Amino acid sequence: MGHGIEDVARAAGVSTATVSRALRGLPHVTDATRERVRAVAAELGYVATPSARSLATGRTRTIGLLSPWVSHWFFANVIEGAERALREQDHDALLYTFDVFELGPRRRVETHVLRGRVDGVLVVGLPLEDAEVADLDALGRPLVFVGAGPTDRCTVRIDEVAVAHLAVRHLLELGHRRIAYVSGHPDDVSPWSAAVLRTHGWREAMTEAGLRTDLQVNGNFDMPGGRAATHELLDRHPDVTAVFASSDEMAMGVVVAARERGLRIPQDLSVIGVDGHELGEVVGLTSVAQDVLAQGREAARLVLRVIAGEPVPVRVTPPVRLVVRSSTGPAPA
Repeated sequence: MGHGIEDVARAAGVSTATVSRALRGLPHVTDATRERVRAVAAELGYVATPSARSLATGRTRTIGLLSPWVSHWFFANVIEGAERALREQDHDALLYTFDVFELGPRRRVETHVLRGRVDGVLVVGLPLEDAEVADLDALGRPLVFVGAGPTDRCTVRIDEVAVAHLAVRHLLELGHRRIAYVSGHPDDVSPWSAAVLRTHGWREAMTEAGLRTDLQVNGNFDMPGGRAATHELLDRHPDVTAVFASSDEMAMGVVVAARERGLRIPQDLSVIGVDGHELGEVVGLTSVAQDVLAQGREAARLVLRVIAGEPVPVRVTPPVRLVVRSSTGPAPA
């Protein structure tokens, strides 16, 4: 029969709580005590199981991840970054996805599935209603948002309005004046969603330049959506010379549609996206790039800091950079 945590505590002359803290590398244990506990545990062949740790500490060492999708580039990379950071700290991730705008209204976030199963929650780009945020608060667990989140909550996200300004300014400097915008889904009206804020930034930048702001279509944040939106756009406004797409995936769809119509990139139509997708280099896509893996890691670290009782900032704003490639060029004469 194997030895348990009580045997280690008895042999080391400490409490079971001290054994747990020492073996998990937590603070408030002296170096001498930590080494003594580890030596005794090794001698007795004791290895704490996840279930035993949970019973001893009241912690599951699991973080819930709520996301609309895992198939879209941004979400997949945030989740990967968060999962890696959690694994480094001996934590697991429990993933729940909620289809957004695909087959009618999405189902509400059911917080009861998280109760007693997670120590904290990461919300990845999911436009929640106020009642859903309140339900998550009722779990009594730390809550961190990444990609989008209420202004009064701990959130890791780029400055979406500034991103739109940067993209439009690049096109303006190339001489473009008929600049269209491909946004997300028309039903996404959350005031703190990326699509809404980037739309606000595009309109603001265009208004400041004295240009029209009715050249907008919706692309659903994927390549097929960007492709269909571009055909719709050019059917109505064939004199558009540049397109700002709210994601690189949609921007790639814009490129595909333009080529299907016999348009040259960038001689006839310039295209810029947002994200820094790996395939952007392959297709020569100009983009406002962000480090999405790093955002996932940072969000995971923040929720672990809250669990540990440490203070965290309300807003973390990662940097972005303009990556100019062959998809943008001077406006046609």
